[in-house]
Amino acid sequence: MRLYKKGKVKEVYEAENGEFEFLFTDQISVFDKVIPTTIPHKGETLCRTSAYWFQQASKLGIRTHFLSLPAGNRMRVRRVSIPEPGVPLKNTDRSVLVPLEVIARYYVAGSLHDRLTDGDISPLALGFGNSAVPEYGAELPEPFVEFTTKLEKTDRLLTHAEAAELSGLGREGLEKIREVVIKLDQEINRKVRSRGLLHVDGKKEFGIDAEGEVMLVDTLGTADEDRWWDLKLHAEGKTVELSKEAVRQHYRETGYHEMLMDARKAHKTEPGIPPLPPQMVSNVTDIYVGLYERITGEKFR
Repeated sequence: MRLYKKGKVKEVYEAENGEFEFLFTDQISVFDKVIPTTIPHKGETLCRTSAYWFQQASKLGIRTHFLSLPAGNRMRVRRVSIPEPGVPLKNTDRSVLVPLEVIARYYVAGSLHDRLTDGDISPLALGFGNSAVPEYGAELPEPFVEFTTKLEKTDRLLTHAEAAELSGLGREGLEKIREVVIKLDQEINRKVRSRGLLHVDGKKEFGIDAEGEVMLVDTLGTADEDRWWDLKLHAEGKTVELSKEAVRQHYRETGYHEMLMDARKAHKTEPGIPPLPPQMVSNVTDIYVGLYERITGEKFR
């Protein structure tokens, strides 16, 4: 097979029958930076977790590009092409990527909490009854769905109007994608709550297939794309990160995140990201394997 594209943590190969094959590596990235440290078993947990959710999505009648798992860290999918500038996504005889990432949030966490604290977004805009900043971990009154760029070097937050124009789908097309995201997330949270987890937020990507229908693509519902908390501990007022967010927190605590954000705001050279210490690598491996088992209800080995 020929290498088609190499991403931060995933390689895409051209396979027979016009299909793609994903190879999930053990690399890890945060803040659009690839960390110079690999995490044992990470690739396989992401591949198998994502396959699990694609299968659940199909049961809900949601179209996906998933075909099969040739190996634990390899996924065979229908080919989805990068859209050509100026060509409407529905005016094609092949599946085309929607150039957006869709983020659905259900609790105050991560960057959303930062934006609330900094005054970049109002609690009223999220459906809260007053302008007081809610506590970290608070449940949102209603799902909050946002769109960012997909094909740019650094993800850029978009207004709904910008997303509608950039994607070429219009407001009606975006609303259809939003409906699919909410429908699938309801099933995700229903399943994982029975295994002691809360689905806090997550990212999804879509394509438009040759019939002009919305199709779920890439990967989803893993420790990389989504945030997960322990259900019982959250009820006790504790938010213990069970995803890649634990790695982000490490770089926040060491001061790297602040330096990186300062450099980006000042349009200066960004500092290189340091490797993870050995104990952190072991802890993160345990997070990925443990989360795979709790999400799917299956043993990793």
